[in-house]
Amino acid sequence: MTVGGSRSPLASRELRGEPPVSMIERTTLILESFDSRTSRLTLEEVTRRTRLPRSTVHRILDKLVQLDWLEHLTSGYCLGGRAMALSADDDSQTEIRAAAAPLLHELHLQTGLVVHLAVLDRSQSVYLDKVGGRLAATLPTRVGGRGPAYSTAGGKSMLAWLDPERVDGLYENRLSRCTDRTITDISALHLELGRIRHRRGLAYERGEAVRGVACVGAAVHLRDRPVAAISLCGDARSGKLEHFAPLVLDATREASRVLHLS
Repeated sequence: MTVGGSRSPLASRELRGEPPVSMIERTTLILESFDSRTSRLTLEEVTRRTRLPRSTVHRILDKLVQLDWLEHLTSGYCLGGRAMALSADDDSQTEIRAAAAPLLHELHLQTGLVVHLAVLDRSQSVYLDKVGGRLAATLPTRVGGRGPAYSTAGGKSMLAWLDPERVDGLYENRLSRCTDRTITDISALHLELGRIRHRRGLAYERGEAVRGVACVGAAVHLRDRPVAAISLCGDARSGKLEHFAPLVLDATREASRVLHLS
């Protein structure tokens, strides 16, 4: 990846007609072709930028996807979880929190429930914010805490944006149990993610992460990529979640709009 408009030594070698000789050099050259966190490149575009043989590029891209350095979407290839984590800084999370903060507080005022803001870090959800007054203390979640994304509404709403193969790669049929209601079968998880897509991105969980707690969540997204999730949590015996679900969708749409304009 280029920095400040300067060209890497590998790219300079390519311009001089000196092809990279090692697998590490070829892999580095391919990763450097993604010159921003939001780059979307097709196989042909990566081949053209790197000047490597198409078959070589395709083979390395497939391996980088398997290892989570890249992600393969319908629109092309983009940086994956590992690359994004390395290039991420406090500014990106601060931007997400700033965009969502007034929406989280408004959701809490409207519903009286605990509101979470989370991001996806490979297979886990990481909480960036939590709003809920005194009620928040009753939930064993904390800012900076993390847990399996498939066990939470916010996490599942983000997973629903990923290709099924990507989800398989994240979990490799290893879904540990948080409660007796946690999804522990990858086929069942795919069915659940399909239902979330049919519900316009709304995800529910009832006692899957914490006994007696239910949540509804939806993803904040930029183009075809989830960047965060907002969720409402309350007593699993309450029937209010379905009633409040449209408010969650409204909040995630507004957060997506604000981030897109920033």
